[in-house]
Amino acid sequence: MTTASGPAAGSCAVTYRVTGEWPGGFQGEVVVRNTGSTAVDGWTLRWTFPDGQRITSLWGGTVTQSGAEVSVAAAPYTATIPPSGAVSLGFTGSRAGTNTDPTVFLLNGAECSAA
Repeated sequence: MTTASGPAAGSCAVTYRVTGEWPGGFQGEVVVRNTGSTAVDGWTLRWTFPDGQRITSLWGGTVTQSGAEVSVAAAPYTATIPPSGAVSLGFTGSRAGTNTDPTVFLLNGAECSAA
């Protein structure tokens, strides 16, 4: 059984970027960096979409979404983020309005800095 170990507060950084857009949809990438000195195992990344976006497909993890709240659990092949390492997640999504980026990301409950 794998248990989640989280980063110390402030020891992660997240880069979020939209890599493509079309009417009613978009594609994006999230890169999670472990800036701490210990590995992060069995991680979950959470964020809130500000404008009604929904993830329709994700690779690099398992997504659940309730309203604007997004939660991504590590896939078996991305379960450990070593010190100074990173994990990249790609996704496609739908949107009803603008494509405002989320601003707060939590890795195992600890807030990450924006990279």
